[in-house]
Amino acid sequence: MTTALYDVPGPRTRQRHRLYGLGGSLVILALIAWIIYLLFATGQFVAAKWTPFTYTGIQDLLLLGLGNTLKAFGFAAVFSVALGAVLATGRLSEHRIARWVSTVLVEFFRAMPVLVMIFFIYVALKVEPLPALVAGLTLYNGSVLAEVFRTGVNSVDRGQREAAYALGMRKTQVMTHVLVPQAVRAMLPAIISQLVVALKDTSLGFLITYEEFLHAGKLIASNLDYDLPFIPVVMIISPIYIGMCMLLSWLANWVSKRQRRNPKVEAVAVAPPEPGTLLPGGHRPPG
Repeated sequence: MTTALYDVPGPRTRQRHRLYGLGGSLVILALIAWIIYLLFATGQFVAAKWTPFTYTGIQDLLLLGLGNTLKAFGFAAVFSVALGAVLATGRLSEHRIARWVSTVLVEFFRAMPVLVMIFFIYVALKVEPLPALVAGLTLYNGSVLAEVFRTGVNSVDRGQREAAYALGMRKTQVMTHVLVPQAVRAMLPAIISQLVVALKDTSLGFLITYEEFLHAGKLIASNLDYDLPFIPVVMIISPIYIGMCMLLSWLANWVSKRQRRNPKVEAVAVAPPEPGTLLPGGHRPPG
């Protein structure tokens, strides 16, 4: 179907697009083959570099690092969402002082590099590695989520707000019962994307000696008594990070589908009127 913004491609255009896709696929396959060749040529798949991963001590070290990563992410995710909600509430407030303070905090922490905040909290304030890492991630991701929450609430149709006020609802009731439930569905992809960023940024903890997943891999690669197996360590750690991020995305899709099936947000079918329906006042319609 032709529209003002898009024309349906003709046979020659479709054939050209297929050639483009085939050429791009061949380039990607050639790049993958070249990388695999380099890995074999440099001896990255020799048994000596992979045998240590069968040792119980190394497996326990990796599991400990993974658990510490998930612990830091769990705290950072909960605190970031809570801080984002507080700052977004301040930015949406009708009180000028609260709005200004929240705006300054959001803009400051959103512009500050995460690593700088983590180092400042760890070195200057003498905080332990885990609280320092969680605090830095919370301040940055919470300020970003505050903007996500504020934009999501403002994206709800203005008529919804006006209708709720016309019914006599207070601002708190309008936010909790009308605006936020509708905004959550629009905000969910952005929230999950920011949580994925927080999960990946937990790897910065190894710079302050927090024993997270990347720190465990670095210990393994730097303490074995043969050629440093950095590539095998990366090939084991990277898929796990990618899998956790994909799991978060899957969770977001699952929650979104659950919300669409929720009877509270579905349209309610109204029964058609019947001939015997009473009119206001208790009178039947004329036959």
